[in-house]
Amino acid sequence: MSTSLNLYEHLANELGGLIASRVFAPGDRLPSIRHLAQQKRLSVSTVMQALRLMEDRGLVDAKPQAGYYVRHRQRMMAVMPDAGHLQEPAYVGINNLLMRILKANEDPSVVQLGSAWPVDELLPLKRMQKTVAAVARRDQSLLSTVSCYETNHPDFSRQIERRALDWGRIDPGEIVVTGSCTEAISLCLRAVARAGDTIAIESATYFVLLQLIESLGMKALEIPTHPKTGPSIDALEVALNAGLVQAVLLIPNANNPLGCVMPEANKQRLAALLSRHDIPLIEDDVYTDLCFTPQRPWPVKAYDTSGNVMLCSSFSKAVSPGARVGYVLAGRYAQDIALLKVVSSGANSHFFQAVLADFLTGSAYEIQLRKMRRALSQRIARMSDAICGSFPHECTVSEPQGGFVLWVSLPQQVDALALHHVAIERGVAFMPGQLFSASGKHGNYIRLNCGNAWSPRVEAAIATLGELVHRAA
Repeated sequence: MSTSLNLYEHLANELGGLIASRVFAPGDRLPSIRHLAQQKRLSVSTVMQALRLMEDRGLVDAKPQAGYYVRHRQRMMAVMPDAGHLQEPAYVGINNLLMRILKANEDPSVVQLGSAWPVDELLPLKRMQKTVAAVARRDQSLLSTVSCYETNHPDFSRQIERRALDWGRIDPGEIVVTGSCTEAISLCLRAVARAGDTIAIESATYFVLLQLIESLGMKALEIPTHPKTGPSIDALEVALNAGLVQAVLLIPNANNPLGCVMPEANKQRLAALLSRHDIPLIEDDVYTDLCFTPQRPWPVKAYDTSGNVMLCSSFSKAVSPGARVGYVLAGRYAQDIALLKVVSSGANSHFFQAVLADFLTGSAYEIQLRKMRRALSQRIARMSDAICGSFPHECTVSEPQGGFVLWVSLPQQVDALALHHVAIERGVAFMPGQLFSASGKHGNYIRLNCGNAWSPRVEAAIATLGELVHRAA
């Protein structure tokens, strides 16, 4: 017994030393149990004891069927206020500010930690190039034929229907193909609400959703949102009982910017609550395929029995941002949304729908998702660890369950907009927290994109931001 104990403790200490010296950095996968057993000439059970001891010490995390990964330093975010702190609905006014920030962020000389797009190296561009050529050779008519009213290519619709089988069966008639997930959300808003109506949203939420609400002359009601479990159902119920809300717009899986995933019980309760009040939900599902959870989370739509839920998504984050193909599973609003789509922008390119359908048919997409999830979780861990090492101690960092952004709280006295102005001059771009609120909240928060490969340049950019935050605080 004594020898066994010494052996596994010795291995745990040895691996812990390698982690401390950054031979294994945050997010890195440790060698497999079998490899360690062979390399160290130990039994499998001894190696497993050592890894469990490291897990108890907070050095590694076990991921089912994936192995052990180096844990990063964590600073827990504070829980946000709940139902008793609802604000009044407000008209949104972020467009002018947002355009100034986006223009400044596009400077090619700065380190791009602002826009939430994956870099080219993570996308299957060569495979897509071959697929484009193959589809063009197979059916040249797709390059010339345009329909005035038929939005959907049958092969693409069939793939959407098949992928939905993971959580339920859908009526093919509720699929409406759009030019992007953003267009799908815009069409849904126009179908269920009018100027002056109030849309319930998460706080914080993706600024493009606020842009859409602003452009349509609608108001936003911010629902307090937990950094791990998502929007407060209790707070939303208070708003619904008061008759404040005409529609709800949420990102239940891998919220942008928090990265949280709503528990399945909350999704069930939300679907039942909205059905009882006959209030539609527009569900932004674009990041669900990039969740790090052991199983792909179900959407709220999986629990919808009334046709009130409209699920919007695309393949832009994991396959090709340039393909410009999105879709909505529109429930009982399918006819209205299809008409709005044709009237506002016409039918979509059937060619790129056929290309995506071809890509989705085999195993290429699942392979691509596994590659992206692994890379993104490692990059998030690296950046989170670097923030904990460079930023003031009172700063906290989100623990995203999907996507590739981090939400960072700064000391209360730090203004994220003023910090952005100084950071751009020092060659670092990010998104200030004020852009993620209809009422200008989150002024001491910033969002950082982790889609870039970790490099000395990115590491230096985080150190620079940490220095600027220290000065501002």
